[in-house]
Amino acid sequence: MTANELPTTQAITLVSAPAPYVLAIDIGSGSTRCSLYDAYARPIKKRIAKADHLFVEESDGTAEIDADLIVAEVADVIGQVVEGIEPGLIRAVVMDTFASSLVCVDARGDALTPCYTYADSRSAGHLAQLRTRLDEAEVHQRIGARLHTSYHPPRLLWLQDEHPDVFARTAKFLSLGEYVYAKLAGIEGAATSTMAWAGILNRHTCELDDELLAAVGVERSRFAPIVDPDEPITAVSPDVARRWPALEGAAWFPAVPDGYASNVGVGASAPDTAALSAATSGAIRVIVDGTPDVLPSGLWAYRISRTQSILGGALNDVGRVTLWLQATLAPLSYEEIDELLRAAPEDGTPLMLPFLTGERATGWAGSARAALTGVSSASGPRELWRGAAEGIAVSYQRVFEQLHEVSPGIERVIASGGVTGAFPSLMSVVAQALGFPVQVVKVKRVTMRGAAAIALSVLQPEHPLAIIPQTARTEPDAGQREYYDDLRRRFDEAYAAIIAS
Repeated sequence: MTANELPTTQAITLVSAPAPYVLAIDIGSGSTRCSLYDAYARPIKKRIAKADHLFVEESDGTAEIDADLIVAEVADVIGQVVEGIEPGLIRAVVMDTFASSLVCVDARGDALTPCYTYADSRSAGHLAQLRTRLDEAEVHQRIGARLHTSYHPPRLLWLQDEHPDVFARTAKFLSLGEYVYAKLAGIEGAATSTMAWAGILNRHTCELDDELLAAVGVERSRFAPIVDPDEPITAVSPDVARRWPALEGAAWFPAVPDGYASNVGVGASAPDTAALSAATSGAIRVIVDGTPDVLPSGLWAYRISRTQSILGGALNDVGRVTLWLQATLAPLSYEEIDELLRAAPEDGTPLMLPFLTGERATGWAGSARAALTGVSSASGPRELWRGAAEGIAVSYQRVFEQLHEVSPGIERVIASGGVTGAFPSLMSVVAQALGFPVQVVKVKRVTMRGAAAIALSVLQPEHPLAIIPQTARTEPDAGQREYYDDLRRRFDEAYAAIIAS
């Protein structure tokens, strides 16, 4: 079949969908979703279910969710999606989840704690302790991640100090995906990428980092065995087939982080293509062979298998900035926003450092907050919106600059996420800042599709996937380069004066 003959990612009816089928599950920050995909990674119509949920968040930094609630949600959406499907058609179950997460489990396999999410910052004091005891630059080069409250090391120290009884009773430290699999299918195994996103995997050896585990007082035996994405688990509990006959004989692929699945879902699974996500938060990521010898200070490098890594950096605030502007400071119509973001830049536009909830890449200043400078009596909603968009674009540029340095083979940047649909002209500003073309792809539920594609690449490695519809490329205008170079200079100066200091 030629590329012109391949179908697109548009949903297809069950009667027309070729097998094998993959059951994909996505556990996000706001919902659990489940969908059935065909042999081309196309969603099957009327075979999708969703359950909404929310993190429990408190002013002390709490950001958690009931792990058993998620187990129940997953069981429910699976039941809805597979009802009436004949056994043998569904060849695989695969899952992606938000990353990172931690559930303490006792010897019987029951949760002793809620699921602590990536957003839980109660370990900030213990993070500070770790930074005084360890050489963070050295840790970053070994692990591929900076010391941060979203990762396991400070959280494990916090658990020992704040909940010593729970810590002592914990037989296993699991991610949320591992816990769900253990409860529903009796499966033990952590994806390579899951352990990398937890901040405890040595990116050079692909094993848990003994030096870091020793620093936080946890033995390697308290974590599950590491499983690569091409190693599905078929030895599952007989309860699976009794509960869901349609899943009899299906292989269960290890749950992976949503960032990895998102890259695959938009077609950015090779070193020449970077994926730019723009939702509430944002990121730029590229999948490469091996792992870089030296990692730039602003990026992370997570192993996704023994042969590949995913490199990139994340932004806390992208869509969150647009929501804040519309709700508080500078509400405009979508037509007005589209017009002003497509227009040429203007001198005198206010400068925004868009860190409403702290900074991840590239400076990792978790306590940073947004700043507006250059505001005058002539600055209205349009000028504030433009300044915020330029601040977001420069934040992407700072990540892309380091990413391109370590992965110079990047030829394409493809963008996806809710912001690209709500504010498509923002990608014009981003392309100008990057000095690189940006192309938006149109595909729904990219992380869940990506998870399905990961499984299909193992089930039928020679079978092609559906074509992802794309828009025209947004090309940077060389005539605006001088403005954006000066914008970057002003951004860096403001960052150094307000945040770095």
